[in-house]
Amino acid sequence: MALVTPSFLFLLVFFIVPAALLFVCSFWLAHSFRLIPAFSFDNYSRALSASGFYVLTWNALKNGLCTAAFTVALSFPTAYFIVYRTRGNLLFYLILVSWFSSYLVRIYAWRVILGSNGLINTTLMQLGLIDHPIEVLLFSPFATILTLIHIMLPFGLLLLVSALRDVRREYIEAARDLGASPFEVLTRVMLPMCYKGIIGAFMFTFVISAGDFVTPQLLGGREGMTTGILIANQFRSSGNWPFGAAMAFLLLAAFLLVYFVFVRLLHLLRLAPGRRFHD
Repeated sequence: MALVTPSFLFLLVFFIVPAALLFVCSFWLAHSFRLIPAFSFDNYSRALSASGFYVLTWNALKNGLCTAAFTVALSFPTAYFIVYRTRGNLLFYLILVSWFSSYLVRIYAWRVILGSNGLINTTLMQLGLIDHPIEVLLFSPFATILTLIHIMLPFGLLLLVSALRDVRREYIEAARDLGASPFEVLTRVMLPMCYKGIIGAFMFTFVISAGDFVTPQLLGGREGMTTGILIANQFRSSGNWPFGAAMAFLLLAAFLLVYFVFVRLLHLLRLAPGRRFHD
C-alpha cells in the first residue's frame, strides 16, 4: 500500500481532480470571458446540434485511427526483429533517440520535406518525373497523418517491445514443432499472448493523435480542421471554457467507444482470449 500511495496521490492531484473540475465546468455558462456557475446542458446540446462538430470529430477520429493502425502495423515487425533477432538494444535505442528532438522541430521538418520546394518535390523534379511541384503533399490530411505516424512510432514500438518480451521463444518454437505455419504462430500464439500490448499501443497513439491540435493546425490546411483545434480555440481565443470542456468530454466519449469497438473486434477475431497463457 505504501508503494502505491505516491502514484495514486499524483494521479489524484494532477489528473482526477482537474478532470472532475473540468467536467463540472462543462455544465457552466460563459459570457464575455466570464464564467457563470449555472448547471445547464446548453453546451452539450449546442455541440451535438452543430453539424460542423461531427465533421471535425470525424476528422480527428480519422487522424487517430489511421495513425494508430499504421503505427502498430509498422511497430510490430520492428519490435519482433528487436526482441527475437537482435542480441542487444542498439537498434531500439537508436529509434528512441528521436525523442531528443522537439515535437515542433519534427513538425517543421516535415513541412520542409513536403513543401513545394521541399526534398520530395525537388528530387522528383530533378529526376524529371514531374514538371510542377505536387501541392497536395503539404497542408493536407496526408501530411498530418504522416507526421503523426513519425511522432507516435517510438511510443508504439516501446509498448510492443515490452509486450513481446513477455512471449518466450520456447512457445514459438513449440508451436513450430507442432506443425504451425508462420501465420498460425502469429495469430494463435504471439498475438493472443501480447494483445494487451497491442491494445495499449493502438489506444495510446490513437488518443494522442486524435486529440492533437498542433500538427493539424500547422500541416492540415483547411481540410485538416479537427475538434482539438476547436477546443483549443475555445480556451485560448473565445474564452468559452465551459463549451470547450463539453466538447472535450464528448470527444472522450468517442474515444471510449473506439476502445470498446477495438477490443470487441479483437475478441471476435480470437486475438484477445482474455486470459494469460504463461507465468
